Amino acid sequence: MMFLDRLREHCDQQPEKVAVEFIDDQFAAGTVVTYGALEQTVRRTMAMLVAKGVQRGDRVALQLPKCLPFVYLHLAVMRLGAISLPLNPGYPARELAYFLADAEAMLFFADATTQATVTPLLADLPRLTACILLDCRDTRSFAALLEGYAASNRPAPQEPDATCLMIYTSGTTGRPKGAELTHGNLTANLDSLQEAWGWQADDLLLHVLPIFHVHGLVVALHGAFHAGATTIMHSKFDPVQTLATLAGRRCTVFMAVPTIHRRLVDAPNARNVDLSHMRLLTSGSDRLPDDLFVQFGVTFGHTLLERYGMSETIMLTSNPLHGERRVGSVGAPLPGVEVRIVDPESGTPVADDVVGEVQVRGANVCKGYWRQPDKSAAAFAGDGWFRTGDLGQRGADGYLTLKGRSKDLIISGGFNVYPPEVELVIADHPAVFANAVIGCPDNEWGERVTAIVVLHAGAVATEPEIIAHCRAQLVHYKTPRRVVFVKELPRNAMGKVQKAQLRQESCA
Repeated sequence: MMFLDRLREHCDQQPEKVAVEFIDDQFAAGTVVTYGALEQTVRRTMAMLVAKGVQRGDRVALQLPKCLPFVYLHLAVMRLGAISLPLNPGYPARELAYFLADAEAMLFFADATTQATVTPLLADLPRLTACILLDCRDTRSFAALLEGYAASNRPAPQEPDATCLMIYTSGTTGRPKGAELTHGNLTANLDSLQEAWGWQADDLLLHVLPIFHVHGLVVALHGAFHAGATTIMHSKFDPVQTLATLAGRRCTVFMAVPTIHRRLVDAPNARNVDLSHMRLLTSGSDRLPDDLFVQFGVTFGHTLLERYGMSETIMLTSNPLHGERRVGSVGAPLPGVEVRIVDPESGTPVADDVVGEVQVRGANVCKGYWRQPDKSAAAFAGDGWFRTGDLGQRGADGYLTLKGRSKDLIISGGFNVYPPEVELVIADHPAVFANAVIGCPDNEWGERVTAIVVLHAGAVATEPEIIAHCRAQLVHYKTPRRVVFVKELPRNAMGKVQKAQLRQESCA
């Protein structure tokens, strides 16, 4: 049974059960939505979308804050057989314009506060039929949009191979790629996670993550919907409030990134918070530092469950719900997922405990990248094996340990940052002759984006000036936190910048 069919079944069988509750949300504080109400609003949203011309395969972009309208629109788009395109609310005009144009979105829902940013873009998007601005701070805004629309009864068969969700992931050439996730991908991975993590209908998930990427949207929110569980939403993360909700509401499931877990450990009075009722606390989107793994256990009496995933494959591996949760390891492959380690040059599998490239195969792997056949072909090694670009080694007992990332990917606060995207922006500054972007270890963020800059002869620029230049064109987590000025970049005989040397010299 496809995920959306299972969700609809929960709505029919337990209409009075709470599906989502916002308890601190600046947009809908105190709002409680039952499964029955969720179904009715999604069906009315479907009718509205059909009236606006949405058809199977159309891309509908959502650049909204973490609010109920996002949830309704996202589910309705997929129910219609169209493709949901979640976008980070923090994207500036330059990046937003690229995503809308590349995806050829036919409908775009944006927050009303971004009108000054999005309006100038519309003239250059001929495939976009409408941009609808919603005031998510006023619950009447979405209600008004649905006024006059009756719940749709339009059948929407969920074909396993049909794309339903597109997540843009940064590319090594600087051009982001849209990973096409299908109904079958979502369902297969949710089934695997329910088996591995023991999702139950009586679970209570506290949700503090953004919902525009796979971790917060698919693994967390979809996971709760798939199980028929209840989700408590915080619009933004606050460590004190999060601990109060976990304890006071006796939540059973919590998912976060290492940056969030560290802030919980460092929160005032953290050791006096009783979380004994919780059964599952996971960490992902970045490597969990060994010291944090230990500190979290000492502070809260729980061993974090670290897992491994990516936008193109959702979840791949996980430490066990019952069994050893090994420090430094991301665990073993999930049910139905195959993982192998190969020699990066020859592509042949290597022996246990030998470092190589991590490849994955399974029904969870995306069908490819939106309209980039060359990149799609290059991402697969043949016979269904997907190249993750990560390096790792597998022990004889099947536990996987990641050993680094190829392509110089930076993960800051759980978000992926590919240096070429940032380097292209820095290169546009008139004073910059050359630059390289690296990730330096950071106790709070995991890695901080660091720019190494060479100026033109006689040119002058300051660190705040370069950072401000980037901030105007990049989302906050891609903006360098530090700029180091050097006379020249170290290069090899082929002229390639030696980033390993830069990390040694600049990350001390």
